[in-house]
Amino acid sequence: MDARRAAILDTLGVERYRARAGAPAAAAAAAAAADGATDGAATGSADARAAMDWDSLATEVASCTRCSLAATRTRTVFGVGDRSARWFVVGEAPGADEDRQGEPFVGRAGQLLNSMLRGTGLAREQVYIGNVLKCRPPGNRDPTPAEVRCCMPFLHRQIALVNPTLILCVGRIAAQNLLGTDTPIGKLRGSVHTLAPFGIPVVVTYHPAYLLRSPGEKRKAWEDLKFAMGVARGDRA
Repeated sequence: MDARRAAILDTLGVERYRARAGAPAAAAAAAAAADGATDGAATGSADARAAMDWDSLATEVASCTRCSLAATRTRTVFGVGDRSARWFVVGEAPGADEDRQGEPFVGRAGQLLNSMLRGTGLAREQVYIGNVLKCRPPGNRDPTPAEVRCCMPFLHRQIALVNPTLILCVGRIAAQNLLGTDTPIGKLRGSVHTLAPFGIPVVVTYHPAYLLRSPGEKRKAWEDLKFAMGVARGDRA
């Protein structure tokens, strides 16, 4: 094993021999009140979004006011990376660093994500990275169902434009919302899911922020990444 690869695996906490083998009450109430108002607008514009090119989609996201997050964000976080990438990485929502800089996964969790990707042989610039939400929820609370409904068509259009061979979903909230399930992440890991209506395989792993808090789980994340590489190669159906 070369030194570069060893350093990457060390970052993930993987031994080299292994490599060889809750919302505040006020925010919740506001989201519930806005639920009915946002549903119609989001649904009504979904067809229009389905025909958008990258520039039109980015403009729509930047000016979006379809939910209450428009009033609290610093900026929208559209997505970044190779627009013809084979891997599409889906996260939950921007955090404080992302809200300031307008790019997903730029803080400590982003640095770990970069290392995880390098472990698969991919640079950050070789994948596309986007979030379920394009705006930061105040206090990094979980997204509300209304916010997800407003924002999900943006993510779906990004996925359609990239047309990846694999989606790597990082974190419980991203996975559950993208796949439309309440199954715990522990049961979502280790299986190939399919994103309808695209027919694209989805592999689920832990969010890098969770791995920073729970470094003992990094070995499991490495197993997920190896599994994802196999799915991308077509080794597993």
